[in-house]
Amino acid sequence: MKNQVQEIAADCDQLPERFICKDAEEYAGESCPTEIPVIDVSLLTSSHSELDRLKSAVTTWGCFQAINHGIESSFLDKVREISRLFFNLSAEEKKKYLREEHDIEGYGNDMVFPHCKTLDWTDRLHLTVLPQHQQRLHFWPQNLTNFKEVVDEYSSKIELINEVILKALARSLNLEENCFLDQYGTTAKMMARFNYYPPCPWSDNVWGLKPHSDGSAMTLLLQDKEVEGLQILKDGQWFRVPIVPDALTINVGDQIEIMSNGIFKSPIHRVLVNSKNQRITLAMFCMPQTEKDIGPVDELITDDTPRLYKNVTFSIEFYLENYQLGKRASEACKI
Repeated sequence: MKNQVQEIAADCDQLPERFICKDAEEYAGESCPTEIPVIDVSLLTSSHSELDRLKSAVTTWGCFQAINHGIESSFLDKVREISRLFFNLSAEEKKKYLREEHDIEGYGNDMVFPHCKTLDWTDRLHLTVLPQHQQRLHFWPQNLTNFKEVVDEYSSKIELINEVILKALARSLNLEENCFLDQYGTTAKMMARFNYYPPCPWSDNVWGLKPHSDGSAMTLLLQDKEVEGLQILKDGQWFRVPIVPDALTINVGDQIEIMSNGIFKSPIHRVLVNSKNQRITLAMFCMPQTEKDIGPVDELITDDTPRLYKNVTFSIEFYLENYQLGKRASEACKI
């Protein structure tokens, strides 16, 4: 696309065709307010009841709001500020970091695949943040003070939280606590996706993000401080995810659904846009290495619970093709 969504939103009096959600029935459905489970991360190593609550949250909702996760409110504000500063750069400056046509990393909007139905009303900055030696620094903003310092520190903190959660999920199933982490291998990757959703006067006709599940093992989302937009599909109904001060919204991705043999659910979710206000979020995708297959943990395969998924190598390209077609990558991995 010649222009980014942020530019289109600033100068259009008619919604471009490629953003219009064509399936009104699919879009329709009022979301219901609800209390997404809140989990106190600091209690997961000492409280059996909190561990049980985590298991319940991830088997029913596939997500939870994580509090007491060890990242101070003031630092979360720093992360939000560098996100805001990036999207406030001039269009000319941001385009220095444009992704290449067939590359997910860098600044831009949707990669367009054959048969892609509808583009999302969002711009993104995708960065590999871990391992650090794989950082492609020509995509990192050069003129924002402390950008790399803040992102590196935030990534290290997220890595620790991800490890705590994955070990807790394993213990909740009475498994050896490293069984999910062992499938990460030595070259596990973390990607940051800075998301900018411009306001849209035709907000009832566009997706911020179309319905999908994540291809990660775990996704840790720092929500906008004021503007909601995330919704979760549960039991055929959409539920809005409220903003909980200083919480991280964490959801299981397709890869943990596969590793847990379907016990933990990778939730379908979507993002709607606001007609008047911008929304900025930061999603951190924690992913096992792609050099080897992942698969269900052996101890979870019994006569009563047969294997549901084959062993697969889960590439970003494989995930994105399914995403643009409105399909779940995990479905393609079922036996």
